[in-house]
Amino acid sequence: MTRAIVLHETGGPEKLRWETVEVGEPGADELRIRHTAIGVNFHDTYVRSGLYRTLTLPGIPGVEAAGVVERVGPGVSGFAPGNRVCYIDEKYGGYAEARLLPARLALRIPDGLSDEAAAALTVKGLTACMLLRRVHAVHPGEKLLVHAAGGAVGQLLVRWAKHLGATVITTVGSAEKARVARECGADEVILYRQEDFVARVAELTGGEGVDVVYDGVGADTFLGSLDCLGFLGTLINFGQSSGPVAPFPVSRLAARSNTLVRPLLFHYIRTRGELEAMAREAFAAIEAGVVRATIGLRLPLARAGEAHTALESRATSGAIVLVP
Repeated sequence: MTRAIVLHETGGPEKLRWETVEVGEPGADELRIRHTAIGVNFHDTYVRSGLYRTLTLPGIPGVEAAGVVERVGPGVSGFAPGNRVCYIDEKYGGYAEARLLPARLALRIPDGLSDEAAAALTVKGLTACMLLRRVHAVHPGEKLLVHAAGGAVGQLLVRWAKHLGATVITTVGSAEKARVARECGADEVILYRQEDFVARVAELTGGEGVDVVYDGVGADTFLGSLDCLGFLGTLINFGQSSGPVAPFPVSRLAARSNTLVRPLLFHYIRTRGELEAMAREAFAAIEAGVVRATIGLRLPLARAGEAHTALESRATSGAIVLVP
């Protein structure tokens, strides 16, 4: 027996219950993992609230974690008890002290990376890799707009995009997050609560607009993001922390022959080969110091509800990690 956060019904953070659950022995091609650190993502809050109805209830939420292999099941190769691993699992199960995991999802943690950093960076690092190298391959000289640059993914996007030679304009919600964005290398920081970011982007680009907008905010910024694009520019909407985007006329994209993309990370890592290739690139960027784990809040796993409250308030800077 072990303990886990169990969701019986969707709703607020109080719906995340601390309960005893049974794990059992690993079956064929499975690993039994003892978690050491668990990442918290906006995806988790969407599942809890019911915005995403992708977890069978009652169920254990959480898509990423790091830990130690305790036992391996029949047919498993490449892993042994004691190995440090991290993973992303679209079928959830991360908010637990221990679990069974399909071995095909496990990634060995590089020696120079801590378990907490791995838990904070697996989803976010692969997301940044997807956004900057797969959905749109950023090239030197391009102009980008990154929303929520003080957040965990935003910081990775700014650092990595600057490494790739882009000019990076950012939006943030507070002076503290503005400081964080500048430390990450942002060329310009816009306090969107104090000024019109569309007008400011137009001013900064001489009316030309940007090549790409990375928008994980959603409802509050989406139409403004479209207005910030230059000719043939691309809007990448990869999240909706402020709520889902309302329907809009597709003809709106014709203003400057723009492109809209709504990528989902799991679609880019459908095969083991795709997962390993993205992980190699993301871990290489981490080991080279291009991106780094900035952990803004650590909480015991039993207090996962507090972690969701902090994340949804957008008051935190950096990643949130739950510790079993």
